[in-house]
Order: sequence, then C-alpha cells, then structure tokens
Amino acid sequence: MTRTLFPKRPLALLTAAALLPLALLSTHAYADCERGDLDSIYCDEDGDMVADRPADEAQWANPDTLIFAYTPVEDPAIYSDIWQPFIDHLSEVTGRNVRFFAVQSNAAQVEAMRSGRLHIAGFSTGPTPFAVNLAGAVPFALMGSDDGQFGYTLQLFTHADSDIQELADLKGKRVAHTSPTSNSGNLAPRALLPELGITPDEDYEVVYSGSHDQSMLGVVARDYDAAPVASEVVDRMAARGLYDTDDVRLIYESDRFPTTSYNYAYNLHPDLVEKIEEAFFSFDFRGTELGEEFEGVEKFIPINYKDNWQVIRTIQAANGVRYTPENLEE
Repeated sequence: MTRTLFPKRPLALLTAAALLPLALLSTHAYADCERGDLDSIYCDEDGDMVADRPADEAQWANPDTLIFAYTPVEDPAIYSDIWQPFIDHLSEVTGRNVRFFAVQSNAAQVEAMRSGRLHIAGFSTGPTPFAVNLAGAVPFALMGSDDGQFGYTLQLFTHADSDIQELADLKGKRVAHTSPTSNSGNLAPRALLPELGITPDEDYEVVYSGSHDQSMLGVVARDYDAAPVASEVVDRMAARGLYDTDDVRLIYESDRFPTTSYNYAYNLHPDLVEKIEEAFFSFDFRGTELGEEFEGVEKFIPINYKDNWQVIRTIQAANGVRYTPENLEE
C-alpha cells in the first residue's frame, strides 16, 4: 500500500500555505471527462456531482497525520477544545495522529483542502458547494438526531425595542448580512425575501458584518436594524450567554436547510475513508463538550451532496452564484 506522508509542520505554516490564492496552486486538467461544475482538475464520471477518486492508486493520499478543520468561527480556540473529544476518537479509530486546524475564512479553508493540506473538514452550508467544486471535498455526514432529523433555519431578527414588526418594515433600514457566500446570512434572504415583498439592496441597505455572531451582536447593540442569521448559530450564542434573547425579536423564519457538511478530500485512500466514516458514525456525543455545544445533536448521520444540497444550489443559482475562486473570495 502506497503511503504519502504528511510533514508535521507548525499550524502557522499550514495557515500561510492555505492562504495561497487558488490560481497559484497546482492545476492539471484531465484530458477528457465529465465534470459538471467541478474544476478542471477533477472528474465526475459517475454523475454524483463530487470529484471521483483518482484512477491511479499512486495519487491516493494516505497521510500519517490527518488535519481536521471546522468552519470559521469567532473564537477558534474555544472550538479547538470543544472538538477535542471527537479528535481523540477519530485518532483512535483511524490509527493516525489528528490535528485541529483553526481557519480564518471560508476561502482559506477551501484553499487548504485543494492544496492537500487539509484532509477532513466541516464546511458551512453556503460554502460547501465551493468546497466540492474547487477543492474536491466529498460531503458524507451532518450532525443530526437519533431519528435522522437535521437542519437549521434562516431567522431574521430585529431589536426588541425597534419599530420593525414584520418584513415590510425593513424598507429603508440598514440590515446586516454575514458574507457573500453564506447561505442563511446572505444568499437565502436574497432568494426568498423578494417572494415575500422585500428585496435586499433595493428595499433595504445591505451591510456585511463578517459572521453570524457579529450580525446578532450588532442587532443587540443597535448597530444594525435587523439581520438574517442561522438558527443553529444564534441558539448556541444564547446558550453561552453571549446575548439576552429578551433583547431581540424574531420577525421571520424559513423552512429548514442542511447544516454544516463534514467532508473528506476526494483523493484519500479508500481504506482510510472507510475508517474516517466509521469514526464519525460511531462517535457518541453524550457527555462530551461537543454534545453540550450542539444541543439536540445526538450523532452524525450519512448524507450525500447531490440530494441534500439541492435546495442550496437552487438558492445560489437564483443569486447568480458561480463556483469560482473569485466568487468565494468576495
């Protein structure tokens, strides 16, 4: 079995390498293959919308050290500790060293996987299609409940003392969206709200806060008149006491979307992939910091990108999103 060793570099070096523009990373287009929206360095002959594993076994990666990253958050150090029980479990099941990689942006996370420096990652809902198409990410799991339920909603909040009572009252207001690629924080409201009579950028001013945390805290501080955010994020913020729920008022909630996707890099050795999946699906959230942080989550459940991200791709298509490095970095 061919094994590609992953050098044990400091995370600072990994972060710097991950920040290299996608255009500077190695690209070698396949001569002729089906690929759909995938970048030219990938193929999708089976039509499942994710990159096929390379046909040449010599290109299968089988690192001694696995790098795992969770989606960018306001305080990565906290999440490094929260994820430690799972990191230990993943290491035990795979028989590999596992290190947590704190990423600073969605673009950096995608670039790290594309460059081969990130092997397993949780990508936020909106950036997941970018990771799939630009970095060869293969979504295989979501956090869910024992009965197989999963997902989150787009919630739109205003301050409890504001004069905004319904969506129509957003006209002329200053509303915080999170970032251009965020599903619930930007793309979903741009696709869904016009059908309800309110159009972002036309009926209200859009300002980008940078994150769901900043949007919510900005509403509490009255820096913004309102903000669309992901329910799972603001629920965790409330549970940690980062804001008082009495200070805000919910004026709109959507149907449910898939949550953060958990992915492995397309070129990992199939034996390693089998162990990674085993680790995810055998992890017991009960009594761990991860279980406490993600209240209501009881296990990882299997999913696939083609089916479970269809609604997200539809929303992104409605917004004219193209899966390019330029769109990701905007």
